[in-house]
Amino acid sequence: MNMSYFIRGILLFTVLGMFSCSSNDTTFTVMTYNIRYDNLADGINKWDNRKDELYKQVLKYSPDILGTQEGLNHQITFLDKSLSSYKRIGVGREDGRTKGEYCAIFYDTLKHKVVKEGTFWLSEKPEEVSVGWDAALERICTYGVFENHNTKKKILIMNAHFDHLGKKCRVESVKLIENKIKKLTNNKIPVVLMGDLNVLPFEEPILMLNKFLRDSKKEATIVKGTEGTFNGFKIDNIEEKRIDYVFGSPSFKTKSYITINDMCNEKYISDHFPIIVEYVLKQNH
Repeated sequence: MNMSYFIRGILLFTVLGMFSCSSNDTTFTVMTYNIRYDNLADGINKWDNRKDELYKQVLKYSPDILGTQEGLNHQITFLDKSLSSYKRIGVGREDGRTKGEYCAIFYDTLKHKVVKEGTFWLSEKPEEVSVGWDAALERICTYGVFENHNTKKKILIMNAHFDHLGKKCRVESVKLIENKIKKLTNNKIPVVLMGDLNVLPFEEPILMLNKFLRDSKKEATIVKGTEGTFNGFKIDNIEEKRIDYVFGSPSFKTKSYITINDMCNEKYISDHFPIIVEYVLKQNH
């Protein structure tokens, strides 16, 4: 771990500690992270060359909830073993068990427990393994209702990966998620939706999401890091392409939003930057 990597960790926690809140408020952090599937064609950036740094990076920031995208079963299993204070929910998108990419959700067991969980496909047949509308691949959203051990407050966490080609699928995925939120919460518990949505902020799916959730970057008191979240493992000439998001219920106060641009050995740890958001849920919500 180089010195700049260490210093950035210190700066993050300094930033996160700048605000105080009532002891009756619930403060928690969520991280979304496309960890890049294990592709041997990535050469020096292949999974085996970066997996140790990736789990160390997660531990450094220690989010209460971590949502990953693209991880294959052996990658998720590695994180299961490495993140010892976390447990995980989620399934592979190709068979609903272990095959294909996951939208896994890891949670800190010292703070939370799962009271309900599931995965649905972003398609016309959400309860079945399926490819939706004009999508190129199976796409899923994993969710969990988490209860804080101390406050007993519940939060719905959703982690999704939208299709990279299907425009209709991305629009319909938002509609499906909105309906699922209504069924799961009955408008009684707050929601966080995170993930790689494969769309830019001005595109229709994001405009639709903004009608019932709040973009944490726009709401945050403190915003740090790059505009773009996709780096393609390129050190220079990174596109300012924001395609990863964290959305939350209007009842949250968003303290900070940080795009984590850590490097290790002069390389990025994934082809996407992780995002960490600190929320406060007021006592009366």
